Amino acid sequence: MDNAGILLIGHGTRNAVGTQQFFELEKHLSARVAPAPVAAGLLEFQSPTIPEAWNQLLHAGVTHIHVAPLLLFAAGHAKQDIPDILAECQATSPSVTFDQSRPLSRHAAIIGLAMQRLSTALASCQHPQERTAIVMVGRGSHDPCAKADMRILSEILSRRSSVADVMTTFYAMTEPRLPDTLEAVAKSGRFDTVLVQPHLLFEGRLNQAILDQTREVADRHPSLQWLTSGYLGPDPLLADAIAKRTGMR
Repeated sequence: MDNAGILLIGHGTRNAVGTQQFFELEKHLSARVAPAPVAAGLLEFQSPTIPEAWNQLLHAGVTHIHVAPLLLFAAGHAKQDIPDILAECQATSPSVTFDQSRPLSRHAAIIGLAMQRLSTALASCQHPQERTAIVMVGRGSHDPCAKADMRILSEILSRRSSVADVMTTFYAMTEPRLPDTLEAVAKSGRFDTVLVQPHLLFEGRLNQAILDQTREVADRHPSLQWLTSGYLGPDPLLADAIAKRTGMR
């Protein structure tokens, strides 16, 4: 569509670094889909809000909006919160149409980016990879589909790596929880290195909490090597996944 634009929706965070990273991603996405306009809106905590970003696209002459929720998995925000706000926006401008793209989930670019983060961290591994465990940490959700998607992602990464095991755990809202998983891994006797990968988009309270919980378990098991990888971050690969989800590239 000649008059289409993208509304990039982030969750919002009170963390200054995470906020900066979100808008850095917006710049990558804008470069990827130019000359189509891109506007960024945040669900909570901050401006611009989703309605403000919607209106920004209208002022740019957009008549169809590709809504791109910056979510790794489908859960309450994608299924209810965001659609409710979008319905309110469209009620004020009924001539404008929109569609909502699927969460990023297991898009090839997301898998590639996760593998890059793992490979970078594994470069510091002091032991054979057949004695190494990767623990993938998801945010956690009450939605069973989101939990299943996270497990499938871990299985894909397991098949692409040469470590002994890739496990799935969660920070909150569902089991197993990260501290319990790390304790079980440490006590199993199967591993010499444990690599924890936060499967998150940006810096924030959640990433710091995952690092803190990992350090607490590591302090109780100093005989193992403990590594943590970077989160996904505002990488051009992430922008590529968003653009392809919206059909703009």
